[in-house]
Amino acid sequence: MKALTEHWYRPRPWLTALLAPLEGLFALASLTRRLLYRTGWLKTVRLPVPVVVIGNINVGGVGKTPVVEGLLRQLRARGVAVGLVSRGYGGSHATPTRVTTDSDPAVVGDEPLLLAATGAPVVVGRDRVAAARHLLEICPDTALILADDGLQHYRLGRTLEIVVLDAARGAGNGHLLPAGPLREPVSRLRTVDAVVLNEGTGVATCAPLALPQALPQFRMRLMAGALESLAQPGRQATPADFAGQRVVALAGIGHPERFFDTLRQQGLELSRTLAFPDHHPYSEADIPAEAGAVIVTTKDAVKLQCVNRARLWQLPVRAEFSPDLADWILKRLKRDHGR
Repeated sequence: MKALTEHWYRPRPWLTALLAPLEGLFALASLTRRLLYRTGWLKTVRLPVPVVVIGNINVGGVGKTPVVEGLLRQLRARGVAVGLVSRGYGGSHATPTRVTTDSDPAVVGDEPLLLAATGAPVVVGRDRVAAARHLLEICPDTALILADDGLQHYRLGRTLEIVVLDAARGAGNGHLLPAGPLREPVSRLRTVDAVVLNEGTGVATCAPLALPQALPQFRMRLMAGALESLAQPGRQATPADFAGQRVVALAGIGHPERFFDTLRQQGLELSRTLAFPDHHPYSEADIPAEAGAVIVTTKDAVKLQCVNRARLWQLPVRAEFSPDLADWILKRLKRDHGR
């Protein structure tokens, strides 16, 4: 699998040729499904409130979760009654389930649990339509729904589509799965309403992606906060506080190198980095015994309740958009739908 993902961003021509038949099958299945919805053979369900989809055309970590978290906080700060529906990847839930800060990540997934901390109502469900309906039942005052990672879930009607892209990695080698990282071709960007470029901290590994000229573009930067102790909530630290310690960074996210680079840019000297698969279920064995301090992402932190947290610290980040993405969404909804 590692060789395959490396090929997505540093392509090997022979592997592209070898995977071409599988890529063709994936492209045919994806196009057929989309056409079935566009022609009405498969039905799209419209809800009584606007739905804004935050998704991506490629797999892997592009920074979608901080985009959603940032939007939830900013919309709520403007007095908008916003709710969220999510697939709840990695959770065992069988029916639409309300997520609270006390929910079990093994049931609802890690990302929804992190997003519930914004105070917005969050419902997970494999069927996004059923999840959205459940959200409106339990929170009837909801005026706007964000759909996390629902770009390809065409059964759920949407008012706006916003795609998140990693500015450094772009569309990789430009091929569809499994020959490349794309769920849909780059041409799909011509039909979305806006794109958010996650500038991150990394160096570009692919050619810059040529975006449609008329497509509204927003840039996102992740601003790191103070390190927070998982064992003693409220206790904070600076990178200087870890001088002389053996510091290990641990991440089970789509693009862990971005997190490791962020820690180094904060001035932390890392003796070791550990990258786990996205949505990894942690156990005590995953925490290196030799570490004086272990620093994790906030997404990983919600799954580390079952281990000794004495040496664990998390690095919270917040998204900053340029220009103001929440303001643009509200103006578009008001202009197009009078909401």
